[in-house]
Formats: sequence, C-alpha cells, structure tokens
Amino acid sequence: MKTRTHLMELPRKVLIGEGVLGKLGDFIEEAGVNGRLVFASGTKVQGRVRDRVASSVKNQVSWVDVEAADMSNVRHVMTVARGASCIVGLGGGKSIDVGKLAAHRLGLPFFSVPTSASSDGISSPFASVQGTRRHYSFMARPPIGILADVEVITKAPKRLLAAGCGELIAKLTAVRDWKLAHQTTGEYYGGYAANLALMSAKVVLDSSKRIGSYDRDAVRDIVEALISAGVAGGIAGSSRPCSGAEHLFSHYLDAVAPGVGLHGEKCGLATIMVAKLHRLEWEKVRGALRDVHAPIKASVLGLSDEQVVEALVNAPTVRPDRFTILSRAKLNRDSARELARNTGVI
Repeated sequence: MKTRTHLMELPRKVLIGEGVLGKLGDFIEEAGVNGRLVFASGTKVQGRVRDRVASSVKNQVSWVDVEAADMSNVRHVMTVARGASCIVGLGGGKSIDVGKLAAHRLGLPFFSVPTSASSDGISSPFASVQGTRRHYSFMARPPIGILADVEVITKAPKRLLAAGCGELIAKLTAVRDWKLAHQTTGEYYGGYAANLALMSAKVVLDSSKRIGSYDRDAVRDIVEALISAGVAGGIAGSSRPCSGAEHLFSHYLDAVAPGVGLHGEKCGLATIMVAKLHRLEWEKVRGALRDVHAPIKASVLGLSDEQVVEALVNAPTVRPDRFTILSRAKLNRDSARELARNTGVI
C-alpha cells in the first residue's frame, strides 16, 4: 500500500506560566519578529489586558476589534495588517481563529495568546470561521509562538473552561471516528497523532473532579492538553484526531440555532451520544462532563429536543466527505430521538 505524504507544521515555541503576559514583547522579538504588530482581539479582553500588553511591547501596535468568527472579520484584520510584521490573536477561540486565518492569507507570522481555554485552536493549523453558510475549519498554519498566562486564564469565566473540557473529551469519539473511516474507506490514520489526542482527552476523563475545581494547576492541565490536541492535528495534517461526528453536530447547530451554546459545550453533549453509538463508556463521559460543570442536557443550553434530533440526523451533511459513525448509522428522527433520550441529553 502506498503511504500517504503530508506536511507537518508545528509551533516553534510555547511559553506557559503565571504572569508571563508581561513578557509578550520579548517573546515576539526573540522569534525574530520586528516592526508593527497587529492584535486581533475582542473588546472585553482588551479591557482586561491591553495595558499590560502595551507596556511589554516596544513596537508600534494596531488593535483590531474582532466581533465574530467570520470572513468579514478576517478581511478586516487583513486590511489593517497589510505591511505589518505579524498578527497576534489575543483572547478566546474567536480572536485566535480570525487572526490565524488572516495571517495565513497574508503570509505573516502568527502568535497565539489565549486568555481563556475553550478551544484547541490555540495551537492547531486550522481556523474555524463562518464561511458562506456554516462554520468550517479552514486549513491555515499553526502559530509560530504560543504564550499562555495561567494567571489570566484562571480568571476567565468558568463556563469557557468547562467548554474547553468538552472540546477535550470530544477527542475520544473523534479518534474513534477517524479509525472507523480508515477501516471503512481506507482513509489515512496516524496512530501517534491519535494517541496524543486521546491522551489529551484522558486528562479530563480520568481526573474530572480535580479538573472541575478550576484551580491554577487544573487550568494549566487544561491549557497544556488543548495545546497538545492542536499539535496532534498538525502531526496528522488534518483535524481528524480532534474533530469527528460530535463536531459536525455542533457545527450543524451553529447554522440552525446560531448563538445557542458554546462550541465545546455542544461538542461535549454530542460526545455522550456518539460514544454510545461507538459502544464506549458513555456514562463515564457524561459523569466527567458533570464533574467539570459542563452541560449534560440540551435544555440547559436552550436547545430543544427537536433541534438535537435534527442535528443528529443531518450532521453528516456538514461535511459529506468526512466519514463518521453517523455516516454509518444513518439515524432517522425516531432512532435519533431514542439515542438522545437513552443518554439523557434530552
């Protein structure tokens, strides 16, 4: 069998610790980047950390308000960043994804500076933004540097941290879907990348009560696990080890119920149901999500039973090229409703 060839691109440098945000200027300079810096960031985050960031940077700085993870915001960042030396995504997944894709399209270095831990986009080469109709993962490049201040991230809303845990637990079913696709369609499967993603998931699954305390040690574990999961995607050359049927479920809901629930929350809910389809220990998944204070019932997010059923049935249409357990199961509305009820999601 002919082996698949793909390019691996990984972050060059990661700085993680307490109080490291004040070292951001030096961190960027040490990467060999000089000149005007463009910061893509939400207004709330800027209110929290802008002064600290500005005092650490000697270069000229342009700030761009990121209002949504869509192509309009990507184009806006690109316009401001023309002639700049790099783009820094400062904030949550929205700002990091928009900054990452803008940097990729301009051919500029990108730095990831998370102020919350809700997404593996911190380190991955993929950017999830709203395209013409739905959220979609665009291939970009990984950040050349990641700076994660645990002190800052610990102060983020606990709901964002719980969403990050949902994103991590989702790797359990994403990897199983990837292996299923390999067995069914012959798609490339990388055992090392798969195991790295699974290890990130088990940080939450095996220590959920401790992680759910969200003290600084727990937050550091979440951040490091999310970074590792994103790196797994870089090693695989695709989002396969990180994104399966549970992500398609979440992305479908983005279209039919925009603004309802965080991405990681919806991925966590879906993982409970998809784990049952894969005959995994779905009760343990549900218990771990409960321990980290992530939602385990759709109604908590404001999702109706019918929206959950519709998403289970139609999730495969989000990416018809991506074979998952939902592609094989071919759920109808009755079987989807039974699955959601049997797992307690509705």
